[in-house]
Amino acid sequence: MRMFGRFQLLRLLGKSAKTMVWLCMDTRSQLECMLDIPRDKPAGGALAAWLEAVRRGARLNHPQLAQPLEVGEHDHWPYAVYERGQWVTWAEKISTKGLPPGEVATWTAQVGRGLAFAHEAGISHQDLQPFHLLIDDDQNVCIMGLEVASRAQTADGSVGLESLRASRHAAEDDVLALGLILHHALAGQPALEEADVSLVMGRMAPRGSEFVRLPWALPRPVPDPLRAIVNRATDRQEKQRYLTARSLQRALEGWLSTLSDQNGGPLAILMDRLRSVGVLPAMPGGADRVAHLILLEKGRTNELAAIVLEDLALTYELLRVVNTAQLRGGQVSGDGPVLMLRRAISMVGLEGVRRAALSLRAWPGPMNEKAAEEMERLIQRVKRAARIATRLAPAGYDAEVIALITTLQNLGRMMVQYHFPEESLQIRRLMHPSESAAGTSAEQGMTAEAASFAVLGTDLESLGVAVVRQWGFDEAVLTMIRRLPTNTGLKMLEGDNDLLRATASCANELMDALALPPKRVGQALSAVASRYGRALHITPKDIQDAIQADSAPAGSTSAERGMASA
Repeated sequence: MRMFGRFQLLRLLGKSAKTMVWLCMDTRSQLECMLDIPRDKPAGGALAAWLEAVRRGARLNHPQLAQPLEVGEHDHWPYAVYERGQWVTWAEKISTKGLPPGEVATWTAQVGRGLAFAHEAGISHQDLQPFHLLIDDDQNVCIMGLEVASRAQTADGSVGLESLRASRHAAEDDVLALGLILHHALAGQPALEEADVSLVMGRMAPRGSEFVRLPWALPRPVPDPLRAIVNRATDRQEKQRYLTARSLQRALEGWLSTLSDQNGGPLAILMDRLRSVGVLPAMPGGADRVAHLILLEKGRTNELAAIVLEDLALTYELLRVVNTAQLRGGQVSGDGPVLMLRRAISMVGLEGVRRAALSLRAWPGPMNEKAAEEMERLIQRVKRAARIATRLAPAGYDAEVIALITTLQNLGRMMVQYHFPEESLQIRRLMHPSESAAGTSAEQGMTAEAASFAVLGTDLESLGVAVVRQWGFDEAVLTMIRRLPTNTGLKMLEGDNDLLRATASCANELMDALALPPKRVGQALSAVASRYGRALHITPKDIQDAIQADSAPAGSTSAERGMASA
């Protein structure tokens, strides 16, 4: 028999360069337990500091943090003892076939909650491994071993509490470790074929040059949103990774909420905020526009529609009012949804327009100055895309409808900027190409869809579509307000709806191209022209004329201004 004090060592559950966990029998209580000990025996005063650090972590009370039954020492070797009971380690659960994606994402989100709580209390794990994560029969997850791998050094060289900077780096390492464990659980194989997560981290930036991405050929298919989350967690660039456990947790929970249609996640939060602060804030000068509306004579619907269309918040509010009223009245099936401002204005009248205008949240709503500036730039960009779309559309199609579809294809982006400005900033950063090192080429940024998956757990368009669906629009409209996917070839357009969708998608892709660094703009514009030319019967010159005819608005990028004047 192998003994450690009064503990009979039954089986090694896992070991790393820093710690090891044994399944034990406590000869005093005759119960199985788990013994977590550091690989190196602390020397001198380090033992007392180790015991203090682990006991400090043990004082945290959270459902996802395992409470040690005992923290002590045997022959000057410290240890922490945890209950076995129904708990098994993730190392015992993970097989070469991998785990079901929804299941492992649920577990990892729980770990994220526990880590976030510990980090906010100034405590890190420092050796997060699959054998330190526990799960029971009810799918409850716990983390054991907080601070067991503690190696903090004070200025005089003795072991002690970490500095604030070291504590922050340790917390970021915990998040990276969790991402690697998630990778392992889905792939069925550890990253870089190395079971010790700490050694894998040592081979990744900033310590090494290896990079980790989830393979495409896996025993179980991994949905694209979850793949984007996992790959961001282990991104080769430090600044692209999740810097906090809370951000990783929220991304996973966002995806899980859309997967199961349960309450929670970004969509549920968004719906709550829509009731309090509206879809979008009224554009600056909204009070002046309302005063102008009061002076307008009845019957001048076209002029009124042009004024309303300048304020996207008012435009969407009128569409919402009219279509939800139809939905409540059971008229949608007969009359169809209203996707034309002139018709909406005719239905609610001048008084209805005034009421809608006065119900809007004044600019900038709850946004701070920086977020409001970015929001205004985004709105101007969306409006410009709408104007370009009307110039590219074939003759005979209503310009107002084309403009509305183009703006609605951006509704999710605008709502995220308004309601989740911090997350919107993260998405933009992930989309931005990386800076190239000497002698290397810059890496492409993520697509808008992948970046949104990585931050919110859902894509931006799905948020916009979910809101528009609540307004009462049918599936035909919901399809039109989704951009055509750029990762597949453009199919033959069938009918007016396909043509309207393609025209709006083309204009929005042109705006994406214009926002690229100047050296890449020309090639990107040519790619858009090649993609849509045959379907929309447009030439590169048509596209150039449409861009030049619309002067770049204030707040546009230098690339946009350069192209507009080229």
